[in-house]
Parts: sequence; structure tokens; C-alpha cells
Amino acid sequence: MASNQDRLNEEAKGVYIIAATPFSDDGEVDLYSVDSLTDFYLEKGVTGFTILGMMGEAPKLTEEETTRVMDRILKRVSGKAPVIVGVSNPSNRNVERLSKEAMDLGAAGVMVAPVANLKTDDQVHGYYTAVAKLLGKDIPICLQDFPQATGVHTSVSVINRLIDEFPQVVMLKHEDFPGMRKLSQVRRRSVDEGRRRISILVGNGGLFLPQEMLRGADGAMTGFAYPEMLVQVCKLFAEGQPEAAEDLFNIYLPLLRHEFQYGIGLALRKEILRRRGAIRSAFVRKPGPVLDKVDHEELDRLIQRQEAALGKVTR
Repeated sequence: MASNQDRLNEEAKGVYIIAATPFSDDGEVDLYSVDSLTDFYLEKGVTGFTILGMMGEAPKLTEEETTRVMDRILKRVSGKAPVIVGVSNPSNRNVERLSKEAMDLGAAGVMVAPVANLKTDDQVHGYYTAVAKLLGKDIPICLQDFPQATGVHTSVSVINRLIDEFPQVVMLKHEDFPGMRKLSQVRRRSVDEGRRRISILVGNGGLFLPQEMLRGADGAMTGFAYPEMLVQVCKLFAEGQPEAAEDLFNIYLPLLRHEFQYGIGLALRKEILRRRGAIRSAFVRKPGPVLDKVDHEELDRLIQRQEAALGKVTR
């Protein structure tokens, strides 16, 4: 189990990469590629990992595979970076089981999204209250606010109530869309009302990262196949160079936007990771998208244009 000093806390910042789950061409979990992908992310300078999230194809894994992947990544990371484990599940008992298993294996904390069909603030607050009490004060929690996937709107008032009531709530994964105003409101009310400040990392492929950093985000929690860009952008913001950060971001924006497409985005991300030598196969477990010839040609062109633009900058 991770020691208290290694656990997730309100000071978290930087890039927590959403790790893909590699499969072989026949659809089996590829543990060799789990290792190589973990090494790739570390080499690119990520601050931390988030595993078994929605883009990690967690719902497509068996219980045994979930444990195997989690254990393999945590052992490969070997304390070099904090690892957050996605534990969202329709059953609170499964959330509890997976959370405690993750922490026993060395995770820094867990990420929880609300179950579907919660309609009111009281229902959303009640769900998270039940989960927080079930997990206890020793398991740090990242709230995942991703209504595009869950269909659940988590209001600023609910987020603030949870921050006030549960010290184990230390991070918000901000992924509402559009949601930058929500980010600003959480930050402003924290100051105006003397509330505990928690970490806010942003998702949505990093599509709005520069604007979100200017509004008070602490970094990104997303899975772009060029994590070094996310790392450098966050570093430049931390150094007080927002214009340089956005200039760099804009070079990668066409490919980042392309990879962000709903439905096909994960297949594009995995194909880029394969081309970069991070994984052996771009297989997306069924049901999932398969790239065709035109998709590959389109990707070729975008990568070539990105490399050309980066070449002009470095000359």
C-alpha cells in the first residue's frame, strides 16, 4: 500500500496521462506492451498515471484482467510516479473492492464518476457521500466530472459541498463540455468563501488546455499520443510563459483535435502509439472502431504536417 506521503493530495499538478490498455491483434491483454507503454509515458516526463479509465477500455476487461493490468503497471512504475485507478462501477461494493485492491497494490488514489441517471443535486451529492463513507478517509478521491459519458451534471455547489464534507476529496477531473466557466466558478468560490483548494486537472483530450490553465487548472489528465507536448505546455505555464505554451500547443492542435473525435479517437490514439513504438498493436477491443485505408492516409498527412511545423520551430 502507498504510504501517506505518496498518496494523492490537493497539491497535485502537471500531467496525469490517461493510459491506454494494450491488446494483441487477437484481442488478448498484451503485458509486454503494458510495460513498453508505461516506460514510454515515463520517458516523456509525465507527472503521474490514470489507469482503467473510460479511454483505458476498463469496461471491456474481465475482473482478472483488471487486476493483472493494474498490478503490472504499478510494478512497472515502481514508485516513479503516482498512479490513480479508475474504479467507477454501477455497484458501490465493486467500487469499494477495486479501490481497496488498488490501494493495496500501491495506487495513490482512485477516480470515481457518478452512476448514470442521477438527475438532481441531492442525488449526485448522495451518491458521492455514500462512496466517500464506504471508502473511508484513507483513500484519496478524484471526482470525475464527465457528463458527456455519464449523463450526470455535477454542479459547482455539489462539488463545493463534497470538498467541505470530505477531506479525502482532493482532486476534480474537469471534463464538462462546455465547462470552462464551471472551472472558473470553482476556483473563485474557493477564494471568496475561504474553501479548501483542491487540485483540478482537465480532460477532453486537452483540447482547451491553454485556456483552462489560464482559468486556474493545475494540469491535464488526458491521453494524447504525444504526452511530451502536454508536459511541456504545463511546464511553460508553471514558468510564467503562457504565450510560449500556447504557441507550442497550437503546433499539435490539428492532430490533437483529430484524435479527440468521438467514436474513432481511441483507435487513432492507439495507432499513433503503435507508430511511435510504444505498443505492438493498435487493436481496440470490441465493440470498438477499426481504421480504414483513408483513415490511415489522413493520419499520415496530419503527422507529416506536425513534424514539418516542429522542424521549422527547431531550425
